[in-house]
Amino acid sequence: MKDIATDSATDAAATGSGMGTGMGTGTGTAPPFYLPVGDECAVFAAAHANRLPLLLKGPTGCGKTRFVVHMAARLGRPLHTVACHDDLSAADLIGRYLLKGGETVWMDGPLTRAVREGAICYLDEVVEARKDVTVVLHPLTDDRRILPIDRTGEEIPAAAGFMLVASYNPGYQNLLKTLKPSTRQRFVAIEFGFPPEAREVQIVSAESGLDEERARLLVRLATKIRALKGQDIEEGASTRLLVYCATLIREGMAMERAISVAIVEPLTDDADTRRGLHDLVAAVCG
Repeated sequence: MKDIATDSATDAAATGSGMGTGMGTGTGTAPPFYLPVGDECAVFAAAHANRLPLLLKGPTGCGKTRFVVHMAARLGRPLHTVACHDDLSAADLIGRYLLKGGETVWMDGPLTRAVREGAICYLDEVVEARKDVTVVLHPLTDDRRILPIDRTGEEIPAAAGFMLVASYNPGYQNLLKTLKPSTRQRFVAIEFGFPPEAREVQIVSAESGLDEERARLLVRLATKIRALKGQDIEEGASTRLLVYCATLIREGMAMERAISVAIVEPLTDDADTRRGLHDLVAAVCG
């Protein structure tokens, strides 16, 4: 039986899953700001040149997505990004039949479009997707580089320039949400962490426009908070949160208030933990 949906239903599903073709496309687009901390740019470029799939591992907000956007623009490739979630199915990636003007027509999903166009397809937090998604990826992550579409009977070879990139946060994995070894070993992988202090200060300052002196204070605070991971909080303060905080400070918000709304509150709902974090803020920032 065909997988049939109306135009409006499919549009709503695509919007809900965060799928799209945006975030850095085509030759001539200036790459967004990204400050390398190692050889990750060279590894990405080598993987793309040799048609190898790439897996990015690292905590929330450490720069994985910005890195992919930067490299897509740098390589001049279109980018299709999919924010994976519990309800994301293989059909959401590959495509489905739609009812259009009384006729049934096939509409490609973001993965199929990327395969046809020779674009980069980025699956953000791939472990969140349903298990049938990883099965679909297997023929694209070995020497076949094909995408079989059972619904249409097609077997699409990946166009030149196609690359599959996936990311996940190992800290959130559990027995129910993890990548099988058989899937992980189909990728080359880069492990991301938070940047060294000096680099993170540069990133926070450049992204927010805040002076480096105050950005350095925020980074030192984040380092202290990250040391609490697994004790009082599930995740440490991300570089992304530091940029948010620095942006508010640059706009004139008092540092203590900016830290509260952009760092402390997003990290925990527990009142005792919040009080402890505010005490730490007072000790570090004075």
